[in-house]
Amino acid sequence: VQLNEESGGGLAQPGGSLRLTCRASGFDFSSYAMTWARQVPVKGPEWVSGIYADGSHATYADSVKVRFTISRDNAQNTLSLQMNSLKPEDTGLYFCAKSKYRDYVHLDGLDDAWGLGTSVTVSS
Repeated sequence: VQLNEESGGGLAQPGGSLRLTCRASGFDFSSYAMTWARQVPVKGPEWVSGIYADGSHATYADSVKVRFTISRDNAQNTLSLQMNSLKPEDTGLYFCAKSKYRDYVHLDGLDDAWGLGTSVTVSS
């Protein structure tokens, strides 16, 4: 059974940092690209960042570029998102999701099964 368990969310002040972690199981983690997406009330899911299966390429939404860094450890089946210089608009429920492909990271290429997410609130 495929399972993605996100952790590391919480409350941060504007300008602060958080590090999200996703522990994956039930599939060959090293064979698939992985993505972070976030959900805010009223809106649909927003793609945040993605990384290829072998970690050779990472991409970011313009809204988080330079501030966020995605990484993966294929030996530990973990995906991380280091979030710096947080802004109130980064508030949301963050999910990690598995791609159906090795080298495609966008929402339309993701599996339907996502984790429960981890909540991030950026507020003073």
